[in-house]
Amino acid sequence: MDQIIVEGNGPLKGEIPIAGAKNACLTLMPATLLTDQPLTLTNAPRLSDIRTMTALLGSLGAEVASLQDGQVLALSSHAMTSHRAEYDIVRKMRASILVLGPLLARDGVAEVSLPGGCAIGARPVDLHLRALEAMGASLDLRDGYVHAKAPSGGLRGAVFDFPVVSVGATENALMAATLARGTTVLKNAAREPEIVDLARCLRAMGAQIEGEGTGTLTIQGVQTLHGATHPVVTDRIELGTYMLAPAMCGGEVECLGGRIELLEAFCEKLDEAGISVEETPRGIKVTRKNGRVRAVNVRTEPFPGFPTDLQAQFMALMCMAEGTSVLEETIFENRFMHAPELTRMGARIEVQGGHATVTGVERLRGAPVMATDLRASVSLILAGMAAEGQTTVSRVYHLDRGYEHVVRKLRNVGAHIERVKEEV
Repeated sequence: MDQIIVEGNGPLKGEIPIAGAKNACLTLMPATLLTDQPLTLTNAPRLSDIRTMTALLGSLGAEVASLQDGQVLALSSHAMTSHRAEYDIVRKMRASILVLGPLLARDGVAEVSLPGGCAIGARPVDLHLRALEAMGASLDLRDGYVHAKAPSGGLRGAVFDFPVVSVGATENALMAATLARGTTVLKNAAREPEIVDLARCLRAMGAQIEGEGTGTLTIQGVQTLHGATHPVVTDRIELGTYMLAPAMCGGEVECLGGRIELLEAFCEKLDEAGISVEETPRGIKVTRKNGRVRAVNVRTEPFPGFPTDLQAQFMALMCMAEGTSVLEETIFENRFMHAPELTRMGARIEVQGGHATVTGVERLRGAPVMATDLRASVSLILAGMAAEGQTTVSRVYHLDRGYEHVVRKLRNVGAHIERVKEEV
């Protein structure tokens, strides 16, 4: 198992290219199941989760070719051989549930194992199922699988009001609705850039969709979809993560391909903390001058609010801020597992339920720490870059699910970081 070793060092300077969005690409890939014509995705990230989705689609009979060093994915589902998404693949990644809607919409039947993924809370799939039931699907949960059937004649349009905002359930319902008979209206739908990106791709494939980026999506079902070529949107979570590197270490870093509109709430909090954020023709430039950052309070919310996937990284910044900040996690329970590891580095954090109170210290100290999930992994790396001495981060296999070439990208702006094999 690999470890990442980080030595605290001075200010950073340079450029970091931001990859295509993992969460967008993992949603776009199952869209191939909606058509028998080719779908090509450009600006794809090179991550282990993408390989897992490739394996899952392959097990269903879809073909996925990785081109141009993995940055282009050519997909085709012209010869489906199975409608069963097996547990051995699905357990590795929660996004696997996104094959359910497309399979059901195109062929009227699907068997999908209940998913796995990071241990950051229950994250049930009941909203996915309820939205599909509203379109006429009959569902049976047995032996750890969702057994789904569409009525004769296929899914039908429906009005469904999500009781709480759910990105994944919105994505599954949106894909299914593209081939349903009649009009589907999804209320209280997720508004994330990844939803907008999916809608744009589906529209390029011939879907009739209105309202992406708002809380109401209206989909007029069509008989068939066709092939398309679509660029994956910039990864706003990778963008925010690398924006925090100069915020913590000092210096100036330009994140290529970034746009403030992807992270307005996050950028507002950086500004409140005293970090300069400037949009440039090539991306976003982040600068921190001398002195400590200011403590600010954060509450995670669905888009356009502060992203839950940047909470751990922002906590690392607040550990060194002047004053006391309160971070409230409203999206996932059990998402402060990085707090005890940051405490090992000298941070002062008190967790009570969904609130973490962070009293800033002047400097963190390097220590051996253990990653508990994807975003916790990178929060500990950022903390190590700003700490005194050496930090060793173990269990970094989580990292490969969401960040490509993280060591190379950080080293190129001056970080002292390396990836090594763990000594037995």
